[in-house]
Amino acid sequence: MKKLSSLLLLFIFWFGAHAQYKPQGTGRILHRLEKLKVLGSALYVAAHPDDENTLLLTWLSNEQKVRTAYIALTRGDGGQNLLGTEKGEFAGLLRTNELLGARSVDGGQQFFSRANDFGYTKTTEEALATWGEDLILGDLVYRIRKFRPDVIITRFPPDQRAGHGHHSASSLLAEKAFDAAADPKAFPEQLKEVHTWQAKRLVWNFYNRGFTNTPPDDDSQFIQVDIGGYNALLGASYGEIGAKARSMHKSQGFGAALSRGHRTEVLRHTKGEAAKENLFDGIDLSWGRVQGGKEIGEMIDGIIQSFDPKMPEQSIPQLSQVLNKMKNLEQSDLVKDKIQEVQELLLECSGLYTEFVLEDYAYTPGATLKGNIELTNRRPTDITLQSVDIPALSFHEDKAYTLEPNKTVRVHIEAKLPSDFPITQPYWLWDDHPLGHYVLHDEKLKGMPMNPPAVEAQLTYALQGQKINGRYPAQYKYVEPSFGEIYRPLEIRPLVSVTPSLNSLVFHDNTAQEVFVSLKSAKDNALAKVELALPDGWRAEPASRDIVLKSKYDETVTSFKVFPSEKASEVDIQVLAEVDGRAFKRAINSIKYDHIPEITSFPKARIHALKLDLKTAGQKIGYVMGAGDEVPTALRQMGYEVQLLKESDLNQNLSQFDAILIGVRAYNVHEWLPFYHDKLMAFVQNGGNLICQYQTSNGSNKWIDRVGPYPMELSHDRVSEEDAEVRFLDSGKEVLSQPNILDKTDFEGWVQERGLYFASSWDPHYQTVFSMNDKNESKKEGSLLYTSYGKGHFVYTGLSFFRELPAGVPGAYRLLANLISMQ
Repeated sequence: MKKLSSLLLLFIFWFGAHAQYKPQGTGRILHRLEKLKVLGSALYVAAHPDDENTLLLTWLSNEQKVRTAYIALTRGDGGQNLLGTEKGEFAGLLRTNELLGARSVDGGQQFFSRANDFGYTKTTEEALATWGEDLILGDLVYRIRKFRPDVIITRFPPDQRAGHGHHSASSLLAEKAFDAAADPKAFPEQLKEVHTWQAKRLVWNFYNRGFTNTPPDDDSQFIQVDIGGYNALLGASYGEIGAKARSMHKSQGFGAALSRGHRTEVLRHTKGEAAKENLFDGIDLSWGRVQGGKEIGEMIDGIIQSFDPKMPEQSIPQLSQVLNKMKNLEQSDLVKDKIQEVQELLLECSGLYTEFVLEDYAYTPGATLKGNIELTNRRPTDITLQSVDIPALSFHEDKAYTLEPNKTVRVHIEAKLPSDFPITQPYWLWDDHPLGHYVLHDEKLKGMPMNPPAVEAQLTYALQGQKINGRYPAQYKYVEPSFGEIYRPLEIRPLVSVTPSLNSLVFHDNTAQEVFVSLKSAKDNALAKVELALPDGWRAEPASRDIVLKSKYDETVTSFKVFPSEKASEVDIQVLAEVDGRAFKRAINSIKYDHIPEITSFPKARIHALKLDLKTAGQKIGYVMGAGDEVPTALRQMGYEVQLLKESDLNQNLSQFDAILIGVRAYNVHEWLPFYHDKLMAFVQNGGNLICQYQTSNGSNKWIDRVGPYPMELSHDRVSEEDAEVRFLDSGKEVLSQPNILDKTDFEGWVQERGLYFASSWDPHYQTVFSMNDKNESKKEGSLLYTSYGKGHFVYTGLSFFRELPAGVPGAYRLLANLISMQ
């Protein structure tokens, strides 16, 4: 038998690691038998995680029964996060796994390009220029040639109606890739691995404003399909399954209600041969498209007709005949995929349950892995385990094990990892990368959602005389009393990780700051020398520390005093540990939520340090946390004493604070906050400064008139070009001059954007400070409003302090200090 595809392994690995064991009835086997008859395929193309139409993917995979995949050009690194503080590449890791969770529900496969989500952009041109158009087009062409879809579907139009430059760019690239994939002159270097491919048609999953599925009102060609059916074998409607898949995008707040009944989707023709009635018009979805394959379709029909759901093992002989017949065909990629499906069905019909469970979840290169391969033959099936291979461990065993009905056999595994075995860092995060795209550590993995399993067992069975292979990832299994059985992916860790307590460090004077470093051992008895590598003009006390970590998973926090340079400067500090003459320079980061497997990665252990020319006034700040908010850390580094405010704290005396800051989207996540409007306004009247960072309004938020002392309207206006010109207005002199004199250089080096959710209209009491706009757009003055009110001041600002401060942008610190210091 051929090996399981890497993609399928990744899918199984994710699902196994995600949650408890979920029983699957024989309705699933019968459903898979029906899919075995179908040889068509469809590829859905869009820009981000959560862009995909999960209901349509569900219908394609389970009703049309074609191989279905979604390629998201980015991993959503620039998006928001309603669940926690993960930003950038960590948000991308979270959203990657949410996508894998969605595919585990709707039955699709998942791919990516190497494009980086650098944040919101309004134009296709900026998206393509930043990504590198040819590079990302090449990734998409490669995936089309590899996956060989009959139909390609885009989510967005290739123009401004898409609402986001990434969206429109994904469609434009799909249109170009539709032709380029079939052209041998386009990306000819790929033809060493894949063949050219011409899809039958390209369609747009059309929508009108508000994603209403109404037909276009022009003379374009389109078809309508009802995707709201019910699948008795799966026990759910496609609307229910699609909503469950959609609800995996929890970090974006996309939980969806289960839908049932009729649902129409519009598919508008873009390229190729137009469909007249059915999406797959003119495409042979049967085994008749393969030379010599017609008989296979008839054989599968016979298996379906005679299938006994109470005794699925009775179908094994017929499935074995189908397998042998397939092996005699010309071995195209299409046939190989179906051979794989048959082998999986044979193991499902046998009732065999196999898993590879280790004694621990983390090991280091050179360590000895211990565990068991556990096999339980749950049906009266004639099956024997013939051999075990674990290539990563150079482990091989030819011993035969007879798998008796309803008895568990354990094959003990104890073998060493090579000393140069790589750590389990996501392949696209190994190396530093430019703004627009990732630099791939391993080109062979391009487009894959995650690394393949670090260690896997390859088992060979004899099933009623038929040779079958299976591959099983090494995992760790434990029981959480409040949840049950949980699987965790195997981690290969650095011997010692060094994790600084912060990613950026800001100095507003020459006073030393304490930096805490967490050392974590992945083995017993590690003696580490820890130090900070500093550039000239900077120093640390002490120069190094010797740390003993006696046991595996021991964790110790040590500290250094860092003294900045005399002059304003911006540097990177490398944190490292030396063990037995080897330097370890990676931190450890864990992302843990109930809806995804625990994700551990090992970013480079660096601190971005900034010596600022900064003046401040005031001392104590109250802060109402928003969503994904790291601003309080930056405020503390500016020299402020910061108290995080809960609802009960707002009932206390607020006069102790010089300023109160409202975090991003705090009004969206704290239902109680609008009810303290009068208390907050009284704080301002009595001399305090209240600074409200951006909030989102969908037009139905009743709190909008309870943000500031005077009316304002919020909008979706934003300036997405981080280098857009910022013009200073005469009305803003108070903000621009005390205590720091600001100029245009303070808006250099901003990341991702200028700001978002600006005010669109406001009471005359408010003064504006800045004018700015993206290219070819009108000027916008709603990025920062302020007004005196009583003895104090109120500020609303859509400027993205929540991004700029953690990124160490000097001007953002100086501007925020001025807002806090207003008198």
